Amino acid sequence: MTAIAHEDVPAGRWLLRPPRPAEAAEALAMLTDRDVVQWNPAPAVVDEASARAWLERGRDWSSGGHATFSVVDPVSSRMLGNVSVHRIDREQAFAALGYRVAPWARRQGVATAALAAVSGWSFDRLGLARLEICHAVDNPGSCRVAERAGFRLEGTLRQSFVYGDGHRHDEHLHGRLRTDPVPLL
Repeated sequence: MTAIAHEDVPAGRWLLRPPRPAEAAEALAMLTDRDVVQWNPAPAVVDEASARAWLERGRDWSSGGHATFSVVDPVSSRMLGNVSVHRIDREQAFAALGYRVAPWARRQGVATAALAAVSGWSFDRLGLARLEICHAVDNPGSCRVAERAGFRLEGTLRQSFVYGDGHRHDEHLHGRLRTDPVPLL
């Protein structure tokens, strides 16, 4: 695969940028939050050193298989969450998206803006035609975020993923095509 060049992407009031090691304390706080541990865990992150290593892995886009962005406040540079384009398949023009929002940034539209922005970037810069998001049916907030960011609910995957509680959960599958209307945020 071809390496993906780093770039910053505007996302409404926020900015998507490649992760920085200096965000380790904020990443650790986000990744150890109860809701993140349940719905989008990173179990290897247990301290600032492992959070820094996690950020460095996210920053390495050289394989061309993923592009991970920190979502930050452009004024304070505070990390508000992250969004990742992963499982990139250039031949099929497909990728999956995932995201997390720090507890101090929830209910402000951060996830919706980040997903909408990274979707546009994925279609324009990577030439992708289809993007998918899967989330646990038991996490209705993620359903609302996906729909607001222009992803259509396409179906339910039965007992498809083991989440942070160690149990298999049904998941909703949402898809967005390059040709779908751009959501009004």
